[in-house]
Amino acid sequence: MRFEIKNKTAYYGSGSGTSEDGQPIVFIHGAGFDHTVWVLPARYFARKGFRVVALDLPGHGRSEGPALTSVEAMSDWIVEVSETLALQDLVVVGHSMGSLVAYCLAAQKPDLVNKMVLLGTSSPMPVTDLLLDAARDNHHAAIEMANTWSHSAGGSLGSAENPGVSNLNSDERLLERAKAGVYFADFKACNDYDSARLGPIETPSLVLMGDQDKMTPARAGIAVSELLPDCKTRIISDCGHSMLSEKPNEVLDALSDFIEVS
Repeated sequence: MRFEIKNKTAYYGSGSGTSEDGQPIVFIHGAGFDHTVWVLPARYFARKGFRVVALDLPGHGRSEGPALTSVEAMSDWIVEVSETLALQDLVVVGHSMGSLVAYCLAAQKPDLVNKMVLLGTSSPMPVTDLLLDAARDNHHAAIEMANTWSHSAGGSLGSAENPGVSNLNSDERLLERAKAGVYFADFKACNDYDSARLGPIETPSLVLMGDQDKMTPARAGIAVSELLPDCKTRIISDCGHSMLSEKPNEVLDALSDFIEVS
């Protein structure tokens, strides 16, 4: 659904839900991606009565650019989105870069966030110079490196739970849709940010990790969970960083269990 914020067009997926009365659940995608990575959970929670807001961050998907250059700016933008759409008592779900934004939002606006889920998170979230340089040059090698490192051993060979689908190739095609400069802006924002400096936050949280994640290893997710006094953790087996495509049902089960969908 399109809306205007500061005279720019922005977009969010609603999971085909139309109700504005349900509790808002805000999904925040990772670097280079857009709202479409949340199709399965978005539809599920919309049918459960939630008001689904699967955002395209500025410069991504159908939202007008330019891309924001810091995690703090992305968090501030979501605060503005919440005010524009009259959203309160949020469940915030973020993957990778989106997990940093979710943490920042919960730390800066604790009265706004009711629950938080961090998928494939790390703090800090360093990005190798090789990847940053390739992204700065808008070289396809940046997509190839990040996409390969984001998949488990099986996923790197093209396996998928859906017959006839290659997660590796599907994610590569999605990343290729990103506009020039967006991938670098996202990676630079991740590399420059460390949510640990914000200290512990009291928001009830879930940290979801893949046991084969090479981008944000499970040990990094555990370290983030230790900053959250009210936190549950779950590790998904045979899963890399691209957990939304590699293990969509396991991710959805974890989200549903934590958010307590009846």
